[in-house]
Amino acid sequence: MAAAERRAFAHKINRTVAAEVRKQVSRERSGSPHSSRRCSSSLGVPLTEVIEPLDFEDVLLSRPPDAEPGPLRDLVEFPADDLELLLQPRECRTTEPGIPEDEKLDAQVRAAVEMYTEDWLIAHRRYQHLSAAYSPITTETQRERQKGLTRQVYEQDASGDEKSSPEDADDPRHSSGSPEDTPRSSGASGIFDLRNLAADSLLPSLLERTAPEDVDRRNEVLRRQHRPRTLLSLYPAPDEDEAVERCSRPEPPHEHFGQRILVKCLSLKFEIEIEPIFGILALYDVREKKKISENFYFDLNSDSTKGLLRAHGTYPAISTLARSAIFSVTYPSPDIFLVIKLEKVLQQGDISECCEPYMVMKEVDTAKNKEKLEKLRLAAEQFCTRLGRYRMPFAWTAVHLANIVSSAGQPDRDSDSEGERRPAWTDRRRRGLSDRTSSGDDACSFSGFRPATLTVTNFFKQEAERLSDEDLFKFLADMRRPSSLLRRLRPVTAQLKIDISPAPENPHFCLSPELLHVKPYPDPRGRPTKEILEFPAREVYAPHTSYRNLLYVYPHSLNFSSRQGSVRNLTVRVQYMAGEDPSQALPVVFGKSSCSEFTREAFTPVVYHNKSPEFYEEFKLHLPACVTENHHLLFTFYHVSCQPRPGTALETPVGFTWIPLLQHGRLRTGPFCLPVSVDQPPPSYSVLTPDVALPGMRWVDSHKGVFSVELTAVSSVHPQDPHLDKFFTLVHVLEEGAFPIRLKDGVLSEGTVEQELRASLAALRLTSPEPLVAFSHHVLDKLVRLVVRPPIIGGQLVNLGRGAFEAMAHVVSVVHRSLESAQDARGHCPLLAAYVYYAFRVPGMEPNLPGGAPPVTVQPATLARASGRPASLYLARSKSISSSNPDLAVALGSVDDEVSRILASKLLHEELALQWVVSGSAVREAVLQHAWFFFQLMVKSMTLHLILGQRLDTPRKIRFPGRFLDDIAALVGNVGMEVITRVYKDVELAERLNASLAFFLSDLLSLADRGFVFSMVRAHYKQVASRLQSAPNPALLLTLRMDFTRILCSHEHYVTLNLPCCPLSPPASPSPSVSSTTSQSSTFSSQAPDSKVTSMFELSGPFRQQHFLAGLLLTELALALEPEAEGASLLHKKAISAVHSLLSGHDADPRYAEATVKTRVAELYLPLLSLARDTLPRLHDFAEGPGQRSRLASMLDSDTEGEGDIGGTINPSVAMAIAGGPLAPGSRGSISQGPATGSRSGCPLSAESSRTLLVCVLWVLKNAEPALLQHWAADLSPPQLGRLLDLLYLCLAAFEYKGKKAFERINSLTFKKSLDMKARLEEAILGTIGARQEMVRRSRERSPFGNQENVRWRKSITHWRQTSDRVDKTKEEIEHEALVDGNLATEASLVVLDTLEIIVQTVMLSEARESVLGAVLKVVLYSLGSAQSALFLQHGLATQRALVSKFPELLFEEETELCADLCLRLLRHCGSRISTIRTHASASLYLLMRQNFEIGNNFARVKMQVTMSLSSLVGTTQNFSEEHLRRSLKTILTYAEEDVGLRDSTFAEQVQDLMFNLHMILTDTVKMKEHQEDPEMLIDLMYRIARGYQGSPDLRLTWLQNMAGKHAELGNHAEAAQCMVHAAALVAEYLALLEDSRHLPVGCVSFQNISSNVLEESAISDDILSPDEEGFCSGKYFTELGLVGLLEQAAVYFTMGGLYEAVNEVYKTLIPILEAHRDYKKLAAVHGKLQEAFTKIMHQPQRVFGTYFRVGFYGARFGDLDEQEFVYKEPSITKLAEISHRLEEFYTERFGEDVVEIVKDSNPVDKTKLDPQKAYIQITYVEPHFDTYELKDRVTYFDRNYGLRTFLFCTPFTPDGRAHGELHEQHKRKTLLSTDHAFPYIKTRIHVCHREEGPLEVAQVFLAEIPEDPKLFRHHNKLRLCFKDFCKKCEDALRKNKALIGPDQKEYHRELERNYTRLREALQPLLTQRLPQLLAPTTASLRHSLNRASFRKLDL
Repeated sequence: MAAAERRAFAHKINRTVAAEVRKQVSRERSGSPHSSRRCSSSLGVPLTEVIEPLDFEDVLLSRPPDAEPGPLRDLVEFPADDLELLLQPRECRTTEPGIPEDEKLDAQVRAAVEMYTEDWLIAHRRYQHLSAAYSPITTETQRERQKGLTRQVYEQDASGDEKSSPEDADDPRHSSGSPEDTPRSSGASGIFDLRNLAADSLLPSLLERTAPEDVDRRNEVLRRQHRPRTLLSLYPAPDEDEAVERCSRPEPPHEHFGQRILVKCLSLKFEIEIEPIFGILALYDVREKKKISENFYFDLNSDSTKGLLRAHGTYPAISTLARSAIFSVTYPSPDIFLVIKLEKVLQQGDISECCEPYMVMKEVDTAKNKEKLEKLRLAAEQFCTRLGRYRMPFAWTAVHLANIVSSAGQPDRDSDSEGERRPAWTDRRRRGLSDRTSSGDDACSFSGFRPATLTVTNFFKQEAERLSDEDLFKFLADMRRPSSLLRRLRPVTAQLKIDISPAPENPHFCLSPELLHVKPYPDPRGRPTKEILEFPAREVYAPHTSYRNLLYVYPHSLNFSSRQGSVRNLTVRVQYMAGEDPSQALPVVFGKSSCSEFTREAFTPVVYHNKSPEFYEEFKLHLPACVTENHHLLFTFYHVSCQPRPGTALETPVGFTWIPLLQHGRLRTGPFCLPVSVDQPPPSYSVLTPDVALPGMRWVDSHKGVFSVELTAVSSVHPQDPHLDKFFTLVHVLEEGAFPIRLKDGVLSEGTVEQELRASLAALRLTSPEPLVAFSHHVLDKLVRLVVRPPIIGGQLVNLGRGAFEAMAHVVSVVHRSLESAQDARGHCPLLAAYVYYAFRVPGMEPNLPGGAPPVTVQPATLARASGRPASLYLARSKSISSSNPDLAVALGSVDDEVSRILASKLLHEELALQWVVSGSAVREAVLQHAWFFFQLMVKSMTLHLILGQRLDTPRKIRFPGRFLDDIAALVGNVGMEVITRVYKDVELAERLNASLAFFLSDLLSLADRGFVFSMVRAHYKQVASRLQSAPNPALLLTLRMDFTRILCSHEHYVTLNLPCCPLSPPASPSPSVSSTTSQSSTFSSQAPDSKVTSMFELSGPFRQQHFLAGLLLTELALALEPEAEGASLLHKKAISAVHSLLSGHDADPRYAEATVKTRVAELYLPLLSLARDTLPRLHDFAEGPGQRSRLASMLDSDTEGEGDIGGTINPSVAMAIAGGPLAPGSRGSISQGPATGSRSGCPLSAESSRTLLVCVLWVLKNAEPALLQHWAADLSPPQLGRLLDLLYLCLAAFEYKGKKAFERINSLTFKKSLDMKARLEEAILGTIGARQEMVRRSRERSPFGNQENVRWRKSITHWRQTSDRVDKTKEEIEHEALVDGNLATEASLVVLDTLEIIVQTVMLSEARESVLGAVLKVVLYSLGSAQSALFLQHGLATQRALVSKFPELLFEEETELCADLCLRLLRHCGSRISTIRTHASASLYLLMRQNFEIGNNFARVKMQVTMSLSSLVGTTQNFSEEHLRRSLKTILTYAEEDVGLRDSTFAEQVQDLMFNLHMILTDTVKMKEHQEDPEMLIDLMYRIARGYQGSPDLRLTWLQNMAGKHAELGNHAEAAQCMVHAAALVAEYLALLEDSRHLPVGCVSFQNISSNVLEESAISDDILSPDEEGFCSGKYFTELGLVGLLEQAAVYFTMGGLYEAVNEVYKTLIPILEAHRDYKKLAAVHGKLQEAFTKIMHQPQRVFGTYFRVGFYGARFGDLDEQEFVYKEPSITKLAEISHRLEEFYTERFGEDVVEIVKDSNPVDKTKLDPQKAYIQITYVEPHFDTYELKDRVTYFDRNYGLRTFLFCTPFTPDGRAHGELHEQHKRKTLLSTDHAFPYIKTRIHVCHREEGPLEVAQVFLAEIPEDPKLFRHHNKLRLCFKDFCKKCEDALRKNKALIGPDQKEYHRELERNYTRLREALQPLLTQRLPQLLAPTTASLRHSLNRASFRKLDL
């Protein structure tokens, strides 16, 4: 607080000595409950220790269930239907399931089929979606909840566009009256104007005398109407970054796709059309040298051409007619080509011959080549008929996909195909993996490009020797080179048109790679699009989700060079044989194009006359579900004779070979090089491989491998990994019990199976990751099964728990590692999360939907018997599964099974906990890395156990066995310890573990004994606490603990877990009921504080014990807010964000919507009020005032005794200094908080954290039970109450509405340093800043020396943190933000108002009433002074009226500033543009007068204050509407006329006088409005108004300050300083009348050295003013303290203006006052400033002060200014052109174009020659002029630039009358001007009072009029005679001159004569005047009159 602000409550503080203060500070510091929170009041348990919670289950048992009324009952216990089991049908992509129908499936296939068809089993917490973890409050949800808000009407928005307020319809004119409407004339016309105005509507019951209680009740009812239900929906959503509890349900497992491209083949046209051509498409990746898709076959032939193949065709299946395909690319890269191969029907001749016609013949030559074409067609027809089933290679080409994608470019926003393309993005998001895993260098995306249609024209002919894939890759690599060899080849010309586009999200008519119909498939007859199976370039880690069993066969090459006989045109036939008989070939080979869907055989294309052909063929086969030992592939090699020779067969078999498909139960795949037999294989060949030399068989090339072929399986049944195969085989063997069995390395018997199984479990770690991830669900299921159902081998139960647990840990690690890039924010692998959530089920506990298919039977895992279905131990007892759905029934197995099952079955969660606790270090490490998975698995297992085992009705304490709970406790302890120890080594792991542990405990709260869980939480807290002592960086641990707490608190039943309904009882006494405590009389100190209520509002033992989680959370907050907390700002944000997030959740939660429930919820947060109150000194100061945070607390703190800063309240900094603590400058601790040292005061909270904390406080105040709050307030000591009021004050400041314009300004990033002038005035003209100091404060802010607070505040503009950080918001968004902000500000202010009312009711009877009420009123005043909505102001003004009527002495008895501030606020609202605000404000103002009148029969005080406030308002507010104010004045008049109660008094008359007086002031201001843009004119008007108030010092002072503010704003610091000096002189005059103090200045005379102009302030004399009259000079400036403030301010302005010498003069007056007060601190500062000033004088000798110009105005358009002459002071180095341009521009704007003319010379202006329609301005540069005697005193540069009254300018002339001529003729005429006042003055232009051009000017001034005073006649006459004599002398001189001159001076003489004649004519009328008779006065009287005249002031 500045010194001046400390006067108001000086008398309330007893003065004491420093020792007392020291004692006080240390006492405050050392442990009063509100300053140190580490020790908690009631149980004495420090906050750093977690208190033992109540036993939750016992508490609930001890309370009857119906103890709570209605809606509160739901808060007592979790709902009965909290847990439920959902069977979610698994979504199938295709319309048919596509699983094998065969009955006889082996175990492996059966397990797979079962897995791919099972529905998802979800253990669901029905209310979990209400938790912040699952439905977080985000900006979007907030926006949704903000719909339907009503727009609040705000003055500052209304002023922008006045029609925005509907209520203003009653205003016919909005604009202020123009000067013509309201002439400044006699008072009478003003009265007349006011009488004719319409008043605003009156408040109906205002004049009734109602009991205060009724008024309060009525106000409260009105306040409660139409309030928003929730407060936090109006505040920005909680910070996303802090939301550690955020979870989302995993997406169900789904098939993996890459980026999908749709390729449509449109047409294929050759130059000649003679035969059918067939196409094949596939994708190849050149870099990986890999074919990355299966083939797509298409046929674009015309029907007539297809007709040539009639002989061979079956009716083509529709699936083979596809012409479009969808390719999937997981790893897009620039190296991918779409390769198109063409084939034709086999014909005689090699490929080159067959291509020749296509390359030579052109379509244009068709007529010419007619015969040749006929011949070719004929031949083609013959070949088709004979060889139609065989193909030959023809041509190929390739399309580089990257070119298509990049040239097609990224999609335009508005291209037509957007609709199809858009889904690609969601696709990509859904398929996550594909994008993330593509590495940076080939970051090339195939999604979202613009569709392209290509026409491929060049094909390359196939070369018989280069058909293999290796050759193709060489060609492709070559194609990318600029000098491609391929370009030199002659192409086959054709036109293939294809469309390439991103595939739509859900394409219609799509077939899967198995030819199943993909949904949606609207019509089975539509031509399909095929999904082409991808062979990804690199590993893809995705689990199988559907049944797929495909085999691809790739024949590579055949070498028959050594084979004898005619073997040249070779083809290979492939068949899938189920046995050795030819009829056993299965129809499993997929057809190509235009053929049947499946065939029993397929052939490779023929290469003509080639004994060692290469092949590029791909055969795709559908593997049967059960592959047996007999299944094999049979390859038959044929020679095809192309020429029809009689006697030769079409095809001749020339060799055979085969591949058995199963070996040791494993599918055989990979490359093979097979020998080929010449003979048919013998019987039983199929079980052997061709490598075995069978007897009696002939082999090609003596049994060497001559046929190279490769098999690839794409199967979700066969893992194709030896370790997985072995594991699955063993597990299935155990299930089937079929011993002995052959394994790869031998026969497995019952004896060896256990050892093999253990080895196999260990070997799982050797599995390669891709198949392990693909089969992860299978593996995990089997492992779980081994744990839960240990196999019984040979009657012995084999415990594999440990091995299975280790294997599980390994599998989880591998899956995690493989999918690292796809992890979510919490480090969870979505694939594993989905497994636990959807797929995991406990074997044997099978839920089953009623009325559905019978349950799939699962064979029990005993080897003894294999019948029936296993039933778990618990299922045997019951029929029902889900507590919420009794229809879910269970099928029971036979009871004799039960015995073995009981022995065997274990519970997964128990086993997991046990194994984890006892695991070795290596396994434990793996498990810890992914602890979340095991925790989630346990939780789901426990849930299934409870629901399926019918245990939900069991009391929680006995739901789980004790040993299991012990294991859990040990586990939690271990993991907690790991978190603590690892936090400094591996923060990331520690964070993940910490969160996993917290989520696990949170989940347990829904399942197990909650008291037990709480005890584990407490144990964990203790662990952390013990480590904190020694931790190197405690903030890290604290952060983790805060996250831990936040996750626990995000439980959906958080409120219930806090036992909100049990009354809080101190441990000792039985608890009294709530009603009995609230009835206690609320006095401050007459009764001991109620410990029960107090403990509810403190973090007391009982509170933390009962509300365990809330206690933890608030304790975290309290510790983070501790002044010495480490890493504070981060922790502040975290802790506050956690509370904010919870409260937002409560607001959004439908369960807590009812008010009664909400109050109970609010009780969990009551300590927040004390916390925030005690943190007050470190909250961000939104109210922008120095030291104002403790503004009210210190005034109520009876212990804080000040020794004085000139008797004000003690300044905290001073107190600190006395108490011996070093204090950082500007540190702002409140004394009641008493930090001991600067550092102790702790880290201040950021604006954002402070604002969030305050909004939480408001939430509690809004929702808490008012009676409870009242109770609590009654127990607070006055200083605590003061701090509470400070907190409310801060809330008002923090949520003040900023106006729509501010949002726009922020939006355009031009948020100026200052808000507009009006907003400034509205900001903080309050508290300890009085209204009239506002201007000083504003100017101080702009000064580099002023307080620096505001600079920091400006940065904090970030507390807007509005919806998002985007800069370019739309108009709607800005509108919406302003709407929400307006509602938030209104609601926040109303909550504060409600609380203030509670406080007022509490303190009505207390002793400290006065000071508290004063503080309350200050907060109310602040709220009325800030930007508020019309809605709030109605209620705020109602409260203010009630306060004033109940406690009038607050305003009228004390010598407070409150009355002044209130008047200012009310007047400002009386001038509002919004009629409701005016209505209420005028009512308040009227009641204020009436109240003042009733106290003392006159309301001088209010009169005075209102008049001053009006002046202040008018002087500082630019967009002030005097027209609306007039209406309010009229309304007040109306009230006075209608007030029956005061009819007989003079009240109405007095009101009328006051109103007319105000009306006159207003009319004056109209003119000021008019000149708002003309600073000189505006200052002149302010000057005139100030002079009009010479008889009223307060008002003159106000206007001087207004002027100072205006000058400071314009940068005229010297002038601002002069205003302050004048103000100080005025105060000095007043003080001199009061008392004669030696140290005070003797009126204005003492200020003469500063400025000679000051004497005009001496007009205040005894006859004007009696100092003791009430209401006069009552402002705070009319005190010594005020004088000091004014002088200090003057010094600051002088310093800013560079007038350092004047600074010295000011301090000369100030120093004696400070010395008298012994204020050495200030004296030190003053002398420091003096030193600075003198140093600057020495170092800046050439300062630049001002430049002066004479400006004359001529023309009627100037009104008052016509023919006036001024000297203008302009900033230094202003050029004539600049001022000339400025004035010309300004007046042109005002009068219009071509009206203003600048007179270019300095000669006297002749009015007669001017155009009356125009406005003329004459501007001349003038310089200060000093007489010789003056120069002796004016030594320095400063002296010659200060106190200037006389100026000089020169006019050039030549003897012949021209202005300029030759050098020898040039003369100049000097003119001297004198001004009314000396520069610098309180304005920048001063009227010219005197012009010394020569004698004529003197005569015109003194002889023009005969003086009225006869005593002056003699002087007048004497001067007249002198002039007569002067004329005579001149004439004589001219005559003499004429006689003496030569001819060269004739012209010059003539000029002299002309001028003499002009002089004589001008003097003639003046010299011939007749005077009345001359008197003969005495000499004495003459002397007397002269003396009087010299001191007399001219009345200007």
